[in-house]
Amino acid sequence: MRALDARAALAHHSRMRPAAPRPLSLFVLLASLAVGPLPAVAQSTQGGAPPYEADLLHLAEILGALHYLRPLCGAAETTRWRDEMQALLNVEAPSGDRRGQLTSAFNTGYEGYRQVYRTCTPSAELASQRYLETGAKLARDVATRYGSN
Repeated sequence: MRALDARAALAHHSRMRPAAPRPLSLFVLLASLAVGPLPAVAQSTQGGAPPYEADLLHLAEILGALHYLRPLCGAAETTRWRDEMQALLNVEAPSGDRRGQLTSAFNTGYEGYRQVYRTCTPSAELASQRYLETGAKLARDVATRYGSN
């Protein structure tokens, strides 16, 4: 039932094309990455990182960038993206090294934009918009590739 709900949410999200795209919801991000525990896929790497690890690291970096950019540009999302990163860590339950890599990717995304933007500019808004779109696409792609059991 959980996988079906996640796929339905993804399908619903992909049909919605508002004029100003809304931020991704935690449910869409995490459900698409963890449409169930993905045991066969995760185990296929013989105890190492799952085959979608590079995508997960990219998503963590996107979440970090959004954690900085969205509030900077006026979105009332003070802790939303950090909370979503924490939820992603809770769902993935990574080992110490993997957890450190995911956290580092999040911090890299945050720091990269903190050093460049002190105020919201059209470029910052564009970067935020693109990260929302890229994050949604990445989540859908991972769900499509690794989410079906």
